[in-house]
Amino acid sequence: MPVGGKAEWLAGRLREAIADGRLAVGSRLPPTRVLAAELRVSRGVITEAYRRLAEDGHVEGRRRGGTVVVAAPFRPAGAGSGYRSGNRSEAPSGPVRAPLRGPLPGTSGAPGTTPPGTGSPYPPGTPSRRAPGTLPSGGPPAAPFRHAPGADVFDALRNAPAAVDLTPGKPDLTTFPRTAWLRAERAVLAELSAEHLGYGDPRGAPALRLAVAGWLARMRGVRVEPDEVLIVAGTAQALTLLHPVLRGDSIDAVAVEDPGSLGARQHLHNGGLTTPPVPVDADGVRVDALRATGARAVLLTPAHQFPTGVVTSGERRRELLAWARDGGLILEDDYDAEHRYDRPPVPALRALLADRVCYMGSVSKLLAPALRIGWLLAPSRYRSDLVDAKRFNDLGNAVLPQLVLAGLMESGALERHLRLVRRRHRDRRDAMIAALAGHLPGGTVHGAAAGLHLTVTYTADVPDTELAAAALARGVKRQPLSWHRQLPGPQGLVLGYAATAPGAIAQGVAVLGRTLRALS
Repeated sequence: MPVGGKAEWLAGRLREAIADGRLAVGSRLPPTRVLAAELRVSRGVITEAYRRLAEDGHVEGRRRGGTVVVAAPFRPAGAGSGYRSGNRSEAPSGPVRAPLRGPLPGTSGAPGTTPPGTGSPYPPGTPSRRAPGTLPSGGPPAAPFRHAPGADVFDALRNAPAAVDLTPGKPDLTTFPRTAWLRAERAVLAELSAEHLGYGDPRGAPALRLAVAGWLARMRGVRVEPDEVLIVAGTAQALTLLHPVLRGDSIDAVAVEDPGSLGARQHLHNGGLTTPPVPVDADGVRVDALRATGARAVLLTPAHQFPTGVVTSGERRRELLAWARDGGLILEDDYDAEHRYDRPPVPALRALLADRVCYMGSVSKLLAPALRIGWLLAPSRYRSDLVDAKRFNDLGNAVLPQLVLAGLMESGALERHLRLVRRRHRDRRDAMIAALAGHLPGGTVHGAAAGLHLTVTYTADVPDTELAAAALARGVKRQPLSWHRQLPGPQGLVLGYAATAPGAIAQGVAVLGRTLRALS
């Protein structure tokens, strides 16, 4: 071990072992005390090396579970043993040092480790066992982009192996507040009566409806009574519950933003509703074009338009509210409004015209999509029918997670978590903007002031689906902007940054830049 920079040296060697599979995803690193004794260094050196890996997103501490590998660093295709994951260049400029051979100190024969040359950065059961950054033997994995996107396109993309995942829609899941969640869960179980383990109110646990009402008042400027809150399994279920209710009100078309969320559009189609497109400009959805569609309802993301990131301007909000007062209905998807980096988020439209807005929100972008907890606030005329739809759909969300979330909201733990992830997400956004400036200098970045993703458009005559397929073959996945369009428009990329470490973001964007230049 070198005399100086011991922590940096060790972190680099551990990154190499994770990248080439000797430390597979799911492996536990040796305890700091054990590894310090083996390497004859202070425990602080080991702790610092582990901290650097955690900041990169490669490992996370799990208290009694130790420090666990959670993600493999990006390794460009063709990188040899001289590659260093912390170095942004593809090849070393000096002499190539021989890679670490054999098991790492403290890992020989340990559960979860793999012998040299036989390991995989993916745990057993994942769709691919190939090393990150290498092409699969069967050719480029272009399946998600080969045809027009179908109902299963997001599943296909999610399951496609990639060394760098820049798909939008995920927060930094390594920051999930496990300790706070466990503490709140223990508190709930300690006080929970046997009666609460039976079937609950289909509207949701009263404690969570009260907590959500308080959260929306503080964070989104929405004043609502707990009895007006319907707890749902995310925005996807909220849209599903709205299908029959809207059709019962003789609404068979819901206008959508263009570009706008492909997933939301698919959910509306699944309910038998048509989705006439309405162009979005720098001020938000164009109300003149909305009126021209003749649709009585529109699905909007006004606080942070998906995918362009436009915040609906004050003048445009007034136009929208005038349209709604004339008999229109706004479905407001407030999917990530809490993640605003330059100033407080704009108030929700629901706060301004409650009887003409169905408001949908969730914790998917704040905590984790796997929780499947969200809320729906509807005008009073729809409320009873929506409760019936929820009752017949699943009898209500699971009660225990609702009570735990209520505890986090009431204790202030959720707001503390939001402050933490805002800082991390802002740093990762900055890393992506810097990488785009260096590797896609001709691109135009949209929507960087808020959210978990940004969009970049480019002028090169390359279809964005072709670019997406070629980038995936090189180990980087993202979504093409054209997936989210019904009308013609510029080619572009929708890039998520919140769930990816800054170093991997830089490397992934570099691959996108090289791929675009190769195709141009």
